[in-house]
Amino acid sequence: MTPTAVNSVYKSRLRQHKIGIFLSTAAMALGIFFLMWILFTLVIKGFGSLSWSALVEATPAPGEEGGGLANALVGSLMMVGFATLISTPIGILAGIYLAEYGEKNWFSDLTRFVTDIMLSAPSVVIGLFVYAIYVAHIKHFSGWAGTFAISLIAIPVVVRTTDNMLALVPTSLREAAFALGAPRWKVALFIRVKAVKAGILTGVLLAVARISGETAPLLFTALNNQFINTDMNKPMANLPVVIYQFAMSPYDNWRGLAWTGALLVTFSVLALNILSRTVFAQKINK
Repeated sequence: MTPTAVNSVYKSRLRQHKIGIFLSTAAMALGIFFLMWILFTLVIKGFGSLSWSALVEATPAPGEEGGGLANALVGSLMMVGFATLISTPIGILAGIYLAEYGEKNWFSDLTRFVTDIMLSAPSVVIGLFVYAIYVAHIKHFSGWAGTFAISLIAIPVVVRTTDNMLALVPTSLREAAFALGAPRWKVALFIRVKAVKAGILTGVLLAVARISGETAPLLFTALNNQFINTDMNKPMANLPVVIYQFAMSPYDNWRGLAWTGALLVTFSVLALNILSRTVFAQKINK
């Protein structure tokens, strides 16, 4: 190939490279612009109704002034908390099984396949499933039904994260533990899990962030409650459903509370994501 031809090919590839870099940068800038727009709108509209009463008072009746989101905050914290307690041990143990015992096993292959389906399944389908098998039989909505629904969303996230994190543990570390006579279950729990515990905790935080803003499953299961309720066997208020209902209401104070609730949910999820990708990511790298 002549020097002229080589120079022509080089210029063509350089031109394509610059075009690709420009398009990638433009797409990133467009995404960041809309993200900042959303956050700016939430801050401007959400802070307008953010007050101490919005955090400690229950939702107001139609047409009444004042009120807050205390019942929704309590309900969301309880359901997300119980869902985390349910999904974390199940997800971690399932991930340990897949990583340690499921190398060539039809059951583990099936579990991974079902986990991948659950990760991409619409949340409204999961809510309808829990409604059909639980709510329809007990004849009433409840906080437990909402907890079970969002637990089914969180479990696959924890399972997949745990499985992937354990796969990063060097084989030599396992072989050294086996050479010292450690049984397989001790190697799994005290060697592999301990080595990637920060990554597993990151997966748990990401699962909590995922379920914190789910609305559709809770419409079919927990529904809502205008009053502060700590009985998980009764309908329970939650921030996503309250935001959904208040945002479409004709009352100004309800719409203001909806913006405040959206602000609280968004920044809570944002904080969890930042925490999982900074603090615990640094621990993993160390």
